[in-house]
Amino acid sequence: MDLYTRNTMKTMLWFFLVTWGALPLLAAGPRSAPSTALAVALLVVNVAQCAVGTRRIDPAYDEYLGHGSFPRRLLVAPAVLLAVGTALLAAVTATDPSGVFPLLLTDLPIALMIPYALLVPVRAFLLHCLGYAALVAALFAAAGVRGMELVAPLPTLMITGALMLVTVRPGAWGLRNMWQAEEARDVQARLAVAEERLRFGRDMHDVLGRNLAVIALKSELAVQLAERGRPEAVAQMIEVQRIARESQREVREVVRGYREADLGVELDGARGVLEAAGIDCTVAGAAAGLPAVVQSALGWVVREATTNVLRHGNARGCAIRLTAEGPAVTLVVENDGVPALAPTAPGSGLAGLRERLAPMGGTLEAARTGERFVLTATVPLRLAEEVPA
Repeated sequence: MDLYTRNTMKTMLWFFLVTWGALPLLAAGPRSAPSTALAVALLVVNVAQCAVGTRRIDPAYDEYLGHGSFPRRLLVAPAVLLAVGTALLAAVTATDPSGVFPLLLTDLPIALMIPYALLVPVRAFLLHCLGYAALVAALFAAAGVRGMELVAPLPTLMITGALMLVTVRPGAWGLRNMWQAEEARDVQARLAVAEERLRFGRDMHDVLGRNLAVIALKSELAVQLAERGRPEAVAQMIEVQRIARESQREVREVVRGYREADLGVELDGARGVLEAAGIDCTVAGAAAGLPAVVQSALGWVVREATTNVLRHGNARGCAIRLTAEGPAVTLVVENDGVPALAPTAPGSGLAGLRERLAPMGGTLEAARTGERFVLTATVPLRLAEEVPA
């Protein structure tokens, strides 16, 4: 599309040269030797204008599209050629009474008008066209041109300028919108990649967070038992080995993109892990019958909440309640043992959970009251059912 638009303007430049630049000279018929020489010189200048103007179209489009800059010195050569061509046109019009030569004003300024229409605002362009028309009329009058030939430059040049505006500017505007849409697609693709990276990091945090906390606890317990010569240390290290292998499997599943948390499994796992760490855990409510997408989201909430209970504070008891009454499912995880100096700023785990719940209209609230910490997740069933699994 970009190549088509630019080449159309270049082709139009040469098309006007042939139709409105060369044909009027041929239509004038036989003329005097001075007039013929002036006409030939005018045609040569016009061809030079088209050659120079063709090279100015690309940088003018680049500046309009924001892909480059147009040094204003590049306008000097077209402006000089236009001035020379205008002087020759005034001279040939004054020496030949045929009256066809003012028609060349339809073509003569186009080589400069096409790039210039892209470089200045519309109002400035029209004012400059009006000023050029006044200068042409004054030059024609100084050359001795009278009658309609003297009046013709003003409407001719204004019509030509308006034609260039409605031809060049809308095409360039559409081209700029196309490039902006293309750049928006590139940005969207980069955002999708960044979002996928965040999702992967969130999944890795959720998968490894609790398991690494359990491994740390059990390995510490195994060290203490081994220092006392207790045989239970072997069992603890076997459990550490099992959890490590389970973590490897889960990481592989996350990488493949197939892993989904099962709420029932996560509730049972949370109770087993917390009780193994010496924390009383009660679970109320059943996950059976809930939509798969709801179970997956709340399963991650249970996993993250369990990780936080193990990592932070010195909890003695934890209660997990799951209720599915009315239009929403609510999961509450409450534990004690929160130290008074515990950080109040939310961590990356809770932020990741909010991102998981947001697409289905879910919310996550965390509150601390004294030594107790309450995490509440709510998922509307109606909106959750509309989210693809």
